[in-house]
Amino acid sequence: MSVLVVRGLHKSFGGVEAVGDVSFAVAPGEMLALIGPNGAGKSTCFNMVGGQLPPDSGSVRLDGREITGLSPRAISGHGVGRTFQITATFGSMTVRENVQMALLAHHREIWRFWRPAAARHVAAAEALLAQVGLEAQAGRAAGVLAYGDLKRLELAIALGNAPRLLLMDEPTAGMAPAERVALMQLTRRIASGRGVAVLFTEHDMDVVFDVSDRILVLNRGRLIAEGDGAAIRANPAVREIYLGTGATSGGH
Repeated sequence: MSVLVVRGLHKSFGGVEAVGDVSFAVAPGEMLALIGPNGAGKSTCFNMVGGQLPPDSGSVRLDGREITGLSPRAISGHGVGRTFQITATFGSMTVRENVQMALLAHHREIWRFWRPAAARHVAAAEALLAQVGLEAQAGRAAGVLAYGDLKRLELAIALGNAPRLLLMDEPTAGMAPAERVALMQLTRRIASGRGVAVLFTEHDMDVVFDVSDRILVLNRGRLIAEGDGAAIRANPAVREIYLGTGATSGGH
């Protein structure tokens, strides 16, 4: 059974169709990339799945449950984690405390925020940090981390929600090329091990082709191609509108 099933999503702004009749599904442990040129509708589609935008029509189902039009907070509560282009961490807190806060939210212990965060979910936080390779930095302030480590911390925070689905919006933005591939390979290993479905947008085609199980290509709000890396590379429409003839990298 697919973790995420999207059917017939539509969204218009001022009479201009941004997304039209988009349908796809993501299986447990699958890495699904959503790519396309500027203005293709990627962000609009992504934000309808995550609850930032309500669709004009269509359906978004998570593990068979209708989540269409729910708020991002409600969607998160149903087992969806999310990372953003700009990292969202508490710089004055330690790396461990950032993850502990995510665990407090997941366990609906917000009312306990007045208690010292250092006393809650320590072992679980350290286990998540070990998964992303940050256990040695657990006691450091998040604000002094290198950018690549901040991205790893953000991944640990998202995993603190024990997600069935992980939404990653331009997860490697601002990272050096080698760090981009490393972060997404790490994500792939974790997703495969936990059976987490991953839907991500990404401008770096090297990353997309390296880690994706399948790729969706949007153009002018419509899905024009779907398949594995080899199929997408060989698709004439994709090569023309996005990748360029024979290209394996391109802009967002």
